[in-house]
Amino acid sequence: MKTFWKVFSISFVFFFIAMALGSYIYLMNGGKDNHKPDIVAQIGGEKEDRQKAEGQLEVKEEEEVIEERSFSSLEEAFKENNRVNVVIMGMEDVRADTILFLSFHLNKKDAYVISIPRDTYIYRKGYELAEQRKINAIYESHGADGMKQAVSYIFHGVPIHHYVVLDYEGVKKIVDSLGGVEVVVPFDMKYEDLSAKPPLRINLKAGRQVLDGEKALQFLRYRKGYIEGDLGRIKAQQEFLKAFVKKALSFRLPVVIKNVYEYVETDISLFEALYYGTKMLNIKAEDIKFSILPGQAEFRSYGGKLLSYFIYNSQESKKIIEEIYNVEAKN
Repeated sequence: MKTFWKVFSISFVFFFIAMALGSYIYLMNGGKDNHKPDIVAQIGGEKEDRQKAEGQLEVKEEEEVIEERSFSSLEEAFKENNRVNVVIMGMEDVRADTILFLSFHLNKKDAYVISIPRDTYIYRKGYELAEQRKINAIYESHGADGMKQAVSYIFHGVPIHHYVVLDYEGVKKIVDSLGGVEVVVPFDMKYEDLSAKPPLRINLKAGRQVLDGEKALQFLRYRKGYIEGDLGRIKAQQEFLKAFVKKALSFRLPVVIKNVYEYVETDISLFEALYYGTKMLNIKAEDIKFSILPGQAEFRSYGGKLLSYFIYNSQESKKIIEEIYNVEAKN
């Protein structure tokens, strides 16, 4: 087992960076457009118009909205709703081992974190091998911008404004900065792989306990023993995240930021972070909703190779985005 979940808290690290910076200064920035490799036409070989969702975030200088407006369609909501969406990745060499979709509102105190299984099936023209039909393979050929487009495709054209990556040293630093995080380890976890980079030695006993940075990394890297397989691992990670954010939001955020900032790779500019920070200063743990991309595991064979894929439910995914964007259901 050579992989590990490097990005267990990056969505909240983003919040912390933004909130702490924003508490000192207020700046506005509309962002700058970056070159994006076009893979939307390749995915599924259809609906090329979804690439229009890749437009950059336009920060609007307008007053706070007390009551959120409802919309008649996703297309309208994407243009008018003042949300910011981020793809968060943890890497295994050139593949994305963990993928999160984070969405928060600039005028409301809410946030959504949706875990996307790394085995999610997504077909791209010209990438016919079995292992190339998983979302975690897109980063190798198309980078972060390709992953942004792939997640946008899964969620029916939702605009993806930013990406964030955190390495394993950052994970340990964050947890240690908080004095550890209390979680329930569901069963004994014991595993060793000295060929992994870094070498992997896991030895955790079942039960409620406070995990320091090193033990937290062991907990998040462990794969075996979950009845639901990788979905079980994702659920365990989300429970860790919930415990982490409750503690972190009551902590002195500058301490966390100081220890983790150098480990963050992102296209979020300082000015954007400052602006987002002024909007997110009062967010609470209960304002953050966790879920997993709807779907089910399924074995499929391509080119004579049988692999397990996660087949996402497109209609249910659309319902989630409609809920996030406050789109009224049609009768």
